[in-house]
Amino acid sequence: MNYLENLKWRYATKKFDTSKKVSYKDLEKLKKAIQLSVSSYGLQLYKVLIIENIALRESLKHFSWGQNQITDASHLIVFCNYTNVENKHIDGFIELTSKTQDIDITNLNEYGSFIKGKIKQMTQSELFNWTSKQTYLALGNLLNACADLRIDSCPMEGFESEKYNDILGLSEQGLNAAVIATIGYRSFEDYSQNRSKVRKPLNKLFQTL
Repeated sequence: MNYLENLKWRYATKKFDTSKKVSYKDLEKLKKAIQLSVSSYGLQLYKVLIIENIALRESLKHFSWGQNQITDASHLIVFCNYTNVENKHIDGFIELTSKTQDIDITNLNEYGSFIKGKIKQMTQSELFNWTSKQTYLALGNLLNACADLRIDSCPMEGFESEKYNDILGLSEQGLNAAVIATIGYRSFEDYSQNRSKVRKPLNKLFQTL
């Protein structure tokens, strides 16, 4: 399978070639892959920022452990989860479902009420953790799509979320920087690309019951 070979090819790129940029065409493919990601109830309670501005990335680098990927990669991707879920978010999803699947919205109202009821049962902390987890599902799709297109990537948790929120004005939008990724093309100087991929053997990772 080419898919498995592409996954073997990818690695967390540490040094990007600053002269190479992801094309508009490929970037649109990556955006589509993120859009098609699974999410709980299909709500997609997150927003994805694609940051190209170098000056802005320089500011963010300071709060990203000084990692060069932030500025050297073609693009910085910031996955932002909703910090609060309101009825309007559920209503918007129900309306979109009605239009997309050509279903009378009255037939979906009960489902919308069910979702609202489940969400109301969560504490604020549980809600925040739930929405932030959704961003990782989208991140996984981005990484796999990058591998399929032979675009290098690096998922990153080494950053100060609150500082990102301040610089990007996320808090006032009800958003939080949950996880980030850089995409582009590896530099021939990146020592990491020559390392063998370390993964648990199948008989240690899986158990059939």
